[in-house]
Amino acid sequence: MTEEIDYRLAFELAPVGMVVSRHRAIVACNAQLCDMFGATAPELVGQSFSVLYPSVAEFERIGQRMTPILNASGHYADNRMMKRVGGPHRGETFWCHVTGRALNREAPHEAGIWTFEDLGARRHAGTTDSLTPREREVAAQVMRGLTSKEIGKALDISHRTVEIHRARLMRKYAAATTAELVQKLIAG
Repeated sequence: MTEEIDYRLAFELAPVGMVVSRHRAIVACNAQLCDMFGATAPELVGQSFSVLYPSVAEFERIGQRMTPILNASGHYADNRMMKRVGGPHRGETFWCHVTGRALNREAPHEAGIWTFEDLGARRHAGTTDSLTPREREVAAQVMRGLTSKEIGKALDISHRTVEIHRARLMRKYAAATTAELVQKLIAG
């Protein structure tokens, strides 16, 4: 005998933050997402995703970057800086792995399903507060293991500009190698 699965319960109890979105606004979210961002569901539902970003400019830039990828494949994933909305850690930034799927590839922001994983496990991002938006973008790509040329192509900047930002990241985090930088970025 097959028991019927309660998908709403699976959504609510998922071990990662989950969101259903429409036009980059939160339609529904689970308890894990609320805990991660220090807010209640009523505080988040109906809000633009922009409240979860360090700045509106980063929200817009990432939205533009993900559109052609969502159009082509229907899904998107990256590591990025996010910002806690409330609670004792209000305003704190942290590294987050975000994965999403567009329900309509022709209009990718129309509706989607997204997951959020806190890569720092509640550790304060520390130095990331002093990073520029571009340094945060480069850092996210470094965490994916991309080379400077690959990062340049992904961010539509020259690989030499990437190398400058990478060098600044290495200096800010006192990292001698890229592996050490990645470890320090994740640990905060």
